[in-house]
Amino acid sequence: MGKFGKWIAGGLGWAVFGPIGGILGFALGSLFEASDVTRTAGTKGYAASTTGSFAMTLLVLVAAVMKADGRVLKSELSYVKQYFIKAFGEDSASEAIRMLRDILEQNIPIHEVSVQVKQHMDYSTRLQLLHMLFGVAQADGQVDPSELNTIASVAGYMGISSKDFESIKSMFVEDVDSAYKILEIDRSATEDEIKKAYRKMALKYHPDKVSHLGEDFQKQAKEKFQKVNDAYEKIKKERGIN
Repeated sequence: MGKFGKWIAGGLGWAVFGPIGGILGFALGSLFEASDVTRTAGTKGYAASTTGSFAMTLLVLVAAVMKADGRVLKSELSYVKQYFIKAFGEDSASEAIRMLRDILEQNIPIHEVSVQVKQHMDYSTRLQLLHMLFGVAQADGQVDPSELNTIASVAGYMGISSKDFESIKSMFVEDVDSAYKILEIDRSATEDEIKKAYRKMALKYHPDKVSHLGEDFQKQAKEKFQKVNDAYEKIKKERGIN
């Protein structure tokens, strides 16, 4: 059993309830015998944001993004699998794709699912989820407009601020002001404002913010944190800031 299976066996928490639980029911049954899975249900706030609930929510929303353009291609599944291999290893990727195929057959009510996420995940965890959705969407080398629109809808329903959405979006969809957008500042910002913004974003995106999700997802958070550092270094070089 790979990491995905172990996360599920360790307890899904709040994800077994509501619209997410309804979508996952069939997928879970197709992957594991009932005796293999222990469902430890938590229902109060983000304390119930277990690794299992985060992983399964990620799969549900990945499916929504993949279905955004009205079709799911074999090449898309291959790209997504490569993303999961890089993030979690071969065995976990195989488990994830097997579940994803079943989830893709379900109707995914994006609004209801996203609201459930908002109710049970703390803000830092929701930011990490958004970052990973962009990572999957970019797995084929670009973020399709339909995927971008779906991710934007998810972000809005999850209660992500427009500045934080643009910050994470700019980590994957580059333009001339991407580095500034990542730090949530304008190109006209002063040197002191840039340094202050960097300290603020470094704190917001520090991997320790999602340490409760476990080492594997924290590793993904480090990539987000590195993008903040890279943006800051790019601006410093451009401005000649020491």
